[in-house]
Amino acid sequence: MIPALVLTAGLATRLRPLSRVRAKAAVPVAGQPLVRRILAQLRSGGVSDAVLNLHHLPHTITGVVGDGSDLGMRVRYSWERPILGSAGGPKLALPLLDATFLIVNGDTLTNADIPALVADHRRSGALVTLAVIPSPDQGKYGGLVAAADGAMTGFTTPGSAQASWHFVGLQVAESDAFASVESGSPCESVKALYPALIAARPGSVRVHVCAAEFFDIGAPNDYLRTSRLLAEREEAVALHGRRTRIDPTAHVDDSILWDDVEVGARAILRGCIVTDGVRVPDDASWTGMILRRAIGELEPGEQRVGDLAVASI
Repeated sequence: MIPALVLTAGLATRLRPLSRVRAKAAVPVAGQPLVRRILAQLRSGGVSDAVLNLHHLPHTITGVVGDGSDLGMRVRYSWERPILGSAGGPKLALPLLDATFLIVNGDTLTNADIPALVADHRRSGALVTLAVIPSPDQGKYGGLVAAADGAMTGFTTPGSAQASWHFVGLQVAESDAFASVESGSPCESVKALYPALIAARPGSVRVHVCAAEFFDIGAPNDYLRTSRLLAEREEAVALHGRRTRIDPTAHVDDSILWDDVEVGARAILRGCIVTDGVRVPDDASWTGMILRRAIGELEPGEQRVGDLAVASI
């Protein structure tokens, strides 16, 4: 099977303030860091060699992945300074990859059939093939426009009434697709590279329609919803991280606790996300809030409560 590049370098601005604590790919989703779930899904599809690109809070990713040996994979890293984007990042990582490789978004989960996607790509001779499903919410997501034969013709923006497909975060690419990208320069695939390829070589970018699930981790409410769904599906009491300590008199309901969280006596948490190292004070009561240690500047919408930064989800 071809290798995979997992895009984990992003700043995750939509996930703030959670991404002030961990890189998006390192946030725990029903007991497992997101990136480990992505790698496990790749491994189940036959992928044994992966590259992760890094920029924002890289230690939070490398610390939970390492060399990938416990996942039955070889994992290497491509370091970006500055951050290079969804086309510039792959360009930098090409020396670590084969001529044909997967590109996987590091902020979504899908169970798309990897061998079927790769086979379709090879049959077509395309430079890029993106796995897509019918749009789950055209008001929320932009989409990909394609002809009846699968050749991609353009993009739509959120709220567009034009028929489109929803990209699930998994694609196959040829290294030649990135020939025009300047090495070391930021470049985005959707805004720059793919429109240029479509214009220069119609049919070089294609869609692969599949029956797959798609789980978004893009914003805090998406993250909370996906974590709850997967915890319920997997029948795992996995919304509490390692070394959490909850006082017997406290009440914690439908909340995600990251690692090293302590919940004080008589505290009440309902539908909250509590990040690494937070101590919830005795008698505190919060509903639908994000709690993190107030380190550095506050994000818009956060308020300082003692030594905590608190914001609505």
